[in-house]
Amino acid sequence: MSQRRPEAKTPGLPFHLSQRAPAGFRIAAPLRPKQRVRVSILVFNAGSSSLKFGRFDVAAETSGLSGQFDWAGGDRGQARCTVRTPGSGERCSIVALPDDRAAVAEALRHVATGSAVRLVAHRVVHGGVEFGVGARIDAAVKTAIARLAEVAPLHNPPALAAIEAAETLLPGVPQVAVFDTAFFARLPLRAALYPLPFEWHERFGVRRIGFHGISNAWCAARAAAMLGRDPFGLRLITCHLGGGCSATAVRDGGPVATTMGFSPLEGLMMGTRCGSVDPGILMHLLRRCGLSAEELESALNHRSGLLGVSGLSPDLAQIEAAAAGGHERARLAFDLFADRVRAAIGALAVTLGGADALVFTDRVGEGSPALRAAACRGLECLGARLDPDRNAVAQPDADVAAADSTMRILVIHTEEERWIAREAARIAGLAADAR
Repeated sequence: MSQRRPEAKTPGLPFHLSQRAPAGFRIAAPLRPKQRVRVSILVFNAGSSSLKFGRFDVAAETSGLSGQFDWAGGDRGQARCTVRTPGSGERCSIVALPDDRAAVAEALRHVATGSAVRLVAHRVVHGGVEFGVGARIDAAVKTAIARLAEVAPLHNPPALAAIEAAETLLPGVPQVAVFDTAFFARLPLRAALYPLPFEWHERFGVRRIGFHGISNAWCAARAAAMLGRDPFGLRLITCHLGGGCSATAVRDGGPVATTMGFSPLEGLMMGTRCGSVDPGILMHLLRRCGLSAEELESALNHRSGLLGVSGLSPDLAQIEAAAAGGHERARLAFDLFADRVRAAIGALAVTLGGADALVFTDRVGEGSPALRAAACRGLECLGARLDPDRNAVAQPDADVAAADSTMRILVIHTEEERWIAREAARIAGLAADAR
């Protein structure tokens, strides 16, 4: 008997259109009727160690100038600025950026052209369970983003700073928030629930939320296209590896399981975040070692991960260079990171009952052949065989699996800003075919 295909959905919506929205979800009303004018959308993607920006037309299929400020080295006062112009390549420089507001102002200096900008779209990492696909930004939405900063302290504050800076610098231009958490609205309860007192879930909303959803949505669609497959029936493991890191099992274009949880602190080891640790350690540090909750939170978010183990840097490129030079703790940090990624891939493959493709994306996933090789070492038992020559020279988007690998291994450039622009245009009611 043939398998019944699921009901068609609007891309990005976390539930069937024929169903009512889950309790607590907010779906924003359109900003205005569909327009038949050419519209530019500015996109800001504030991450834990970067601010990406770009300018897109309303169809979100062609982009103008784009770029990013990168603080991966740990110095928030100085950022590496990369600006890409269609037809002119990219140029890099080091710029002084004392705070997130200054970064937005510098980005606008590159991409904004006054009245032609009709919409500003922002990636917001944590939208909790109260927001659906996205929302027009108003005072209530900003209050919710600020409130959720308690569980996303590295992400929601920079996003809010970008929103407020854009309000000041582009007065009167509507803004839309697209939430990283929306992709995981369909996460099964058995995958979302923690084995804690059930009343904590009911009373306090304690559950796995999931993050890097925008990247997962893009990579799932791109992987299907690269493989020439329909997303329905396709089993993927997506490793989003950058300043923040997570791995997600995707089936039929939607999430089955993910490593990040109630906050972006859980799961894989990251640049400055610890990932999953024994909660007994935290209780011991609080009760016996004299650390306060504030000191503990700061250490877990800002002084752990690659930085904490190596003592050098949260940037894997610097860790790799130091390890090659004989730095023992740098080598330890690299090996520990690769082991955590490999373990997650194995667990998610079993959850899916096998995987058709493994995806590496974001700064580390796309840019480190050594990490991909280390993470794939031992995965032959799952049918994943890396081609070392392809891997060494791969540029996204590429398949770096060996010819006899039954699991394809894809390096995909995550285009979060393009996905954000698409979603923002849809939420705003702007015509996708405007020219």
